[in-house]
Amino acid sequence: MKDLETLFWQASIDEVKRGYVYSSDTEEYRCLRCGKGFTKGVIYPDQNRWLDAEKAVREHLSQEHSSMFEYLLGLDKKITGLTEHQKQLLTYFYQGLSDQHIAKELGGGSTSTIRNHRFALKQREKQAKVFFTIMELLEENKMASKEQFVPVYNSATMVDERFALTVEEYQEIIRRYFKEGEAGPLATFPTKEKRKIAVLRHLIQRFELGKKYSEKEVNEILKQAYPDFVTLRRYFIEYGFMDREDDGSVYWVKK
Repeated sequence: MKDLETLFWQASIDEVKRGYVYSSDTEEYRCLRCGKGFTKGVIYPDQNRWLDAEKAVREHLSQEHSSMFEYLLGLDKKITGLTEHQKQLLTYFYQGLSDQHIAKELGGGSTSTIRNHRFALKQREKQAKVFFTIMELLEENKMASKEQFVPVYNSATMVDERFALTVEEYQEIIRRYFKEGEAGPLATFPTKEKRKIAVLRHLIQRFELGKKYSEKEVNEILKQAYPDFVTLRRYFIEYGFMDREDDGSVYWVKK
């Protein structure tokens, strides 16, 4: 979990599209979905083949994850800005369906209505491109404030002002509530939402991304941090840090 959100939000558009990034510092290709790394120069076995690091991460994405289109479309509306209807339309467009076919799939309507939707989405694309460029220029402006925000995790169930958390604020909250150090116990569970999210974001890093945990295992890890582990576990689910089977038998960190 640690640094995966940062990795995702700092990736270029091309890197997000392909689903992985390359770090020249560590000479490693990393999957943007789960954080798994593949070291340059190492040869990885794949059934009856041997793959270099970049081919291995591509194969990993193909075998272990859905397409980046599906993944991005599945993100919360607060991140994509898309309604469910728009997501459905984009799925049909991605599948290459004709306007007539889409109109039929949606239970009627006219092809002209579908064309209007295509046009509206293309206009949003242009707006997004202009806005992205404006923000890039703002970032490059040496006179502009360079205050950094903690990345919002992609599985967040709701994104609002509670997530407007600067790196400095986040670090101060962690120092305040983990008095014995970042790896130590939680002194008390905050009542203010922004602090609560910061604490939960910190604690979720004690779990491995991609690993399945029993409820007992989750409780044991959380118990080391705070006596009221049930409250922490409940908020992990409520705020989208974790997911679980309906019967509560298996838990995992959401990507």
